[in-house]
Amino acid sequence: MPKYDYDLIVIGGGAAGLTASTFAGQSAAKTLLIEKEEKLGGDCLHYGCVPSKTLIKSAYANNVIQNAEKYGLSKTEAKPVDFTKVRTRIKDIIDTIQEHDEPEYLEDKYNVETQFGEAKFVDPHTITLNGKTITSRYFVIATGSSPFVPPIEGINDVPFITNVEVFSLDKLPQKMIVLGGGPIGMEMAQSFKRLGADVTVVEFAPSILIREDPDIAEYMTGIMKEEGLNLQVGTKATKVKHKDGIFALTVDKDGQESTLEGDCLLVATGRKPNVDGLDLQNAGVEYSPRGIKVNDKLQTTTKNIYACGDINGSLPFTHVASYEAVVAITNMILKVPSKADYTNTPWCTYLDPEVASIGYNETRAKEAGIEFTVHKESFAHNDRALAEGETKGFIKILINKKGLPIGAQIVGFHAGDLIHEWVPVLNSKLKLSALTNSIHAYPTLSEINKNASVNYMVSTVPAWTKKLLKVLFGYQGKT
Repeated sequence: MPKYDYDLIVIGGGAAGLTASTFAGQSAAKTLLIEKEEKLGGDCLHYGCVPSKTLIKSAYANNVIQNAEKYGLSKTEAKPVDFTKVRTRIKDIIDTIQEHDEPEYLEDKYNVETQFGEAKFVDPHTITLNGKTITSRYFVIATGSSPFVPPIEGINDVPFITNVEVFSLDKLPQKMIVLGGGPIGMEMAQSFKRLGADVTVVEFAPSILIREDPDIAEYMTGIMKEEGLNLQVGTKATKVKHKDGIFALTVDKDGQESTLEGDCLLVATGRKPNVDGLDLQNAGVEYSPRGIKVNDKLQTTTKNIYACGDINGSLPFTHVASYEAVVAITNMILKVPSKADYTNTPWCTYLDPEVASIGYNETRAKEAGIEFTVHKESFAHNDRALAEGETKGFIKILINKKGLPIGAQIVGFHAGDLIHEWVPVLNSKLKLSALTNSIHAYPTLSEINKNASVNYMVSTVPAWTKKLLKVLFGYQGKT
């Protein structure tokens, strides 16, 4: 067997790279983790999940203060938000989490060596890094993704921002224009609106949150408009200029042009895999602008090289990246056959209320030709939601002909947490009785999962059964 410098080299220190390297390092594989940025943690820690959820919480708190009367408290005069304090809070939380991603910590706890720099492939077993040549038996490419900037006239000549810069602004924008009505764009739009900015969202698709069912997108559209967001859907941005600190964005809706102005332009129009600069062709790894080609074992076209996370163009979620890293290392290092299965992947958009989903929604079920029944339950009927003053939203469950749940969508307070009760139900193909027969603490938001299941099952009791019970036992109720 050839002798290599390492058993495994992981390129990219984000969610997938950290999971892959620490798993391998604990499994007797001599492991090197390479990161081109100055710190480990990747986009999620520095420019994504962590700072965005921190910002969302600050915005939520400000919104609660502004609506104190809703909770039976005296009206509070809202003071202008000093964004530098919000920015400091975001940085403090990033720094706290960063401690677990320090090279010394990884080496002491997980037997992972870390080096910084840009790795380039020489051949399937060799890379160059900082002028050195390094060999490895296996590789995991986990270089993630970066913001996609649409081809708008003048876009490269103006100082727009993306998720990379938005959390470190020097001040709160007065008028923010957000390009993109997907999860990132809408989370930032609602947050900055709640912090005091005037926000306009420009979305080319016919609605915001286009991946969700139309009823959910419509419901959230209503809530966002109630909060004062200006939503320009079905609208294409065609040209942008910047002068004296003001952006002038030309948009086209149904052939009619108009101009939007603002002092901040946030581009949130999707992501693109970071495939450039690795010299992948030298290793025989096939790729396209959509990402690196992999099989269900996360193996690239070169069998000793795997690709995990956003780089392979699958589902762009941190939890999926970590999941894929485990699948890859299980196959590669542990030699236990394992395949990635995304069937019941949960996801959440952290608006207020949150929008969470798992399994099939109505759109995907129809596309798959599946016959199903839909049942909805409102948070307005949940006692804990009433006590919290968080009655917006609903749960929607899909049940197939066999009576098995095949998907759930939740719009509501802490929907991202509540959706996880459906993970084992769908993964194990359990009947709804798994929930109807379980005891849920009262009063909790999670009761909505059980109540939806119970009420659906009750609704399926045939009328003739009720009539028979009335005849046999002399019941006096209606049938």
